[in-house]
Amino acid sequence: MDEHHWLTERFAEHRSHLRAVAFRMLGSLSEADDALQDAWLRASRADVSQVQNIAGWLTTVVARVCLNMLRSRGSRHEEPLDIQAADPLLGPASTGNPEQEVVMADSVGVALLVVLDTLSPAERLAFVLHDLFAVPFEEIAPMLERSPEATRQLASRARRRVKGAAPAPHVDLTRQRGIVEAFLSATRGQDFQALITLLHPDVMLRADKAVMLTAEPVVVHGAEPVAKGAMAAMQRAQFTGLALIDGAVGLVMAPHSHLRVALTFSIVDGLIIAIDVIAESDRLDRLNLAVLD
Repeated sequence: MDEHHWLTERFAEHRSHLRAVAFRMLGSLSEADDALQDAWLRASRADVSQVQNIAGWLTTVVARVCLNMLRSRGSRHEEPLDIQAADPLLGPASTGNPEQEVVMADSVGVALLVVLDTLSPAERLAFVLHDLFAVPFEEIAPMLERSPEATRQLASRARRRVKGAAPAPHVDLTRQRGIVEAFLSATRGQDFQALITLLHPDVMLRADKAVMLTAEPVVVHGAEPVAKGAMAAMQRAQFTGLALIDGAVGLVMAPHSHLRVALTFSIVDGLIIAIDVIAESDRLDRLNLAVLD
């Protein structure tokens, strides 16, 4: 078997792993596939006769491609070129397979992708490769042109961002999580009655101006009107996941890993008494977001 044919088989064998690395690095399925195509072109022109760990070497090639894409994205301050506008609230929609993108994001965790999106390219590479794929710092460091110890510090800084600050001692995250999970499940499943049972009869929902594209924030009172509004957001709920928001359990809407909307909840005696829907960019930037354990 010639070297090129052997490499082709090895790339196909490790493709799912390489795609997983690229997706966590880039947060976009279409971009991840672009990265794999570029990585294959680079790998196919390389001399691999001395490579002993082909899986590790291919992971390095993909990671370097993703790092370049992240740096280019950051310097241009643009969305990826392969997306187009859709829902004005959610922002761009991929021209690829949106259902598959939702499944991938759900499996990784929407909150994790959102927090990763706030990291620098170097922090993201160090954290993703080491913490998610167990690549040693000694192998990551040359990609970043840093020492292993400096790379370890990058991953540590990223890890603190991902985990966030500890919640207040009196906050019952387990109970909060159960209620917010039930809210999301009822919204996704269009289960109106299940949603009503989670809401206080006098619940208030406040949506800032960017949510509804209105001149003033929108305020809705009462369980039935709030539930009806949540039902109307079913499509948006497909891009939504649980996150720690300022130390409490909330929801983040993040199509293609870019935070567009956050929902915070006030819960009293097991019922949701208030919901704040946040979409204004300056308010989103002030939120302390982290991943639930």
